[in-house]
Amino acid sequence: MNVQTDSSFTFLKDTAMKTTKLLLAAAVLSVFAVGASAEEYQGVLQFQSTASRAAVRADAVVAAHSADQYAEGASAGVPVAIASATDRATVRTEAVAAARAGDQYAEAASAGTVPRLSSTLDRATVRAQAVAVAHGIGALGL
Repeated sequence: MNVQTDSSFTFLKDTAMKTTKLLLAAAVLSVFAVGASAEEYQGVLQFQSTASRAAVRADAVVAAHSADQYAEGASAGVPVAIASATDRATVRTEAVAAARAGDQYAEAASAGTVPRLSSTLDRATVRAQAVAVAHGIGALGL
């Protein structure tokens, strides 16, 4: 009997604690909700200007036709053409010669035919070593 009474008491105690925590959380959240809704609507703000409509319109036209003072880099507009000391025909001749010369940026692997390398080991020895490594025989020390 005593075990059942202790079990019921523990259940009631846990339920009371959960209910208390839930009510406390609800009270705190309601305080925050009241504070969040304290802002009042002020209506549309009225703007007071000393400039006339014609003056503002004239300023807008000037700003629209002038360069963008906030532009940076690529969006700053058309760059000024750089004058070159070399004429067009010379540049074209140099470009054609460079194109016919081959790939000037090629690395050794793609620069042409690779010279044949000679090895001191025969093919059967290399194959046996590769098979041993692939099967893990060398790692076991066999």
